[in-house]
Order: sequence, then structure tokens, then C-alpha cells
Amino acid sequence: MSINLDLRLKRADKVYSEGENISGVIVISSSSDFKHDGITLTVEGCVNLQISSKNVGVLEAFYNSVKPIQLVNIICDVSAPGRVPSGITEIPFQIPLKAKPNRVLYETYHGVYVNISYSIRCDIKRSFLSKDLQRCQQFLVQYKANAGNCPQLPLKDNRKPVSFELSPAKLTSGASGAPDFLLRGYLESVCCSITKPFKGQLTLVRCAAPVKSVELQLVRIETCGCAEGYAREATEIQNLQIGDGDIAQNIPIPIYMVFPRLFTCPTLMTTNFKIEFEINIVLVFDNNHLITNNFPIILVRG
Repeated sequence: MSINLDLRLKRADKVYSEGENISGVIVISSSSDFKHDGITLTVEGCVNLQISSKNVGVLEAFYNSVKPIQLVNIICDVSAPGRVPSGITEIPFQIPLKAKPNRVLYETYHGVYVNISYSIRCDIKRSFLSKDLQRCQQFLVQYKANAGNCPQLPLKDNRKPVSFELSPAKLTSGASGAPDFLLRGYLESVCCSITKPFKGQLTLVRCAAPVKSVELQLVRIETCGCAEGYAREATEIQNLQIGDGDIAQNIPIPIYMVFPRLFTCPTLMTTNFKIEFEINIVLVFDNNHLITNNFPIILVRG
């Protein structure tokens, strides 16, 4: 006897916000009828924190104390014990997406040391002589645009252009061995909507040595902590080359970057963890000497 269990969500993009209903259909396909001890649906969401291995020696006690933070845990009984007929059986469901008491739902995010994920699982319990059936489906959570209850930083809407100028005299590090150069430009804003591209412009005014590459780097900064201490790690999300080879001087180069959905989220600061982002403008000379200028940015929804 073959039994197939499927879980289909009504929304094709599988994106939901807190307070909305998760609706779909449980599909059971069986060549013959079978007995079961109950059908349940479970909605789970949690924050998983992991400490970099290089921090384990320093914060070993802290490393052992990090536990997942459960945001939502809803168990719904779909069917009492009984029998499922042969053929295809469809059971519609609808579950409200609500956080646990004193918790809020954060946006889905997949990082290196912080992961925020949500799933819905269907379980068909059977007798000890038969194997239980299980099907799990991941879904995404995101804030409603311009919602006032987003659990993020108290932000000022400071979406104004930011000008920058880079030269050896203004470098805090990496000035040794750097040729004489002057790089000017601007960013449209460092307070960015996560759904809109990051834009700006830069111009190489002068340079005494050939340039190999100009790159735009998006970096995540994840901080995990508790009473024993904090561990802060920066890792690269993506790197875009916006200038290849010895670029012409005094020619504006556009800056344009789309934020990847699963690997970014609105800037988040909580008691146990933080998720922050920054943009690096990297100038690589022909001798592989690197000049980097970083801009902390704030991501918001809407």
C-alpha cells in the first residue's frame, strides 16, 4: 500500500505577515483506505543562534548556553482518529499566524550565525506497526509595509543623499603603499527600503597608478549574546564589480545593487541578537593593494 502526503499553501509566494491566516489544503493520496490515530498541523517559528568556532574558546560557557528562541508554536487538531478512504482526500485548513505571548514575529532571514525560519508541518499518526506520515513546508514572514509595530530600531526617516570623498590623506587604514588618488561620489541614502535598489554614483577624479577593479560589497554584521557575553561577526553577502580594469578618470560610474530577499532583512536589534548591514566600496589597484570605505546602512520595510 502506497500513501502520499502533501501540504499545499494557498499563496504561491508563501509570504505572510503577523495576524494573517495561513490557508491551504492537506492532500492524502492512497491506493487503499487506512486507519490513523489523528491528523495534526503544527506551525513553528524560531531564531537559531550559532557562535563562530573561533569564539568558542573565549566564550565556551556562552556557546553552550545559546538556545533557539521560539517565536510561534501553534498545534491544531485537524482530524480525530479514524480512517482515510482510498483515492485522493483533500482537507482544507486555515490557521491564524500569531506569535507566542511576549514575542513578536521577525522577518525570515538566513544568515551565517543567525537564522529566522518558519514552517508548517502535517503529521498523520498511525499504530506502532505502521510508520507515521509527515510533511513539512517552509513559508516566509515579512512585516507589512509602513506598519507601526515593526520590531526594529526606532528610526528617523533620514533618506538624504550622503556624499563621500576618498584619498590617502583620509584613510584610517591601508594608506601605507597606496598611490595618490581621489575618489568622489554620493549614495542616495543610507536608510534604505529593502524592496528598492541601493543607488548612487562615484567618480575617480585622479589616480597615480592603474586601477584593477572597483567593487561594491554588501556585508552582514551578526551579533549573538546573552548574560555571559557577546560575539560579533561580519560576513559578506554579495560582491558586485562596478568597474573593470583601469577605469577612465572623471567619468561617473553608477552604483546599483538589489538586496537579496532571503539573506537580508530589516535592521534588527533585540536583547539576544542583532542583525545589521553595511556597504563597502572597494578600490583594487593593479598591484592588488586594496582601499576600502565602509558605510553602515539601515534597512527598513516600506
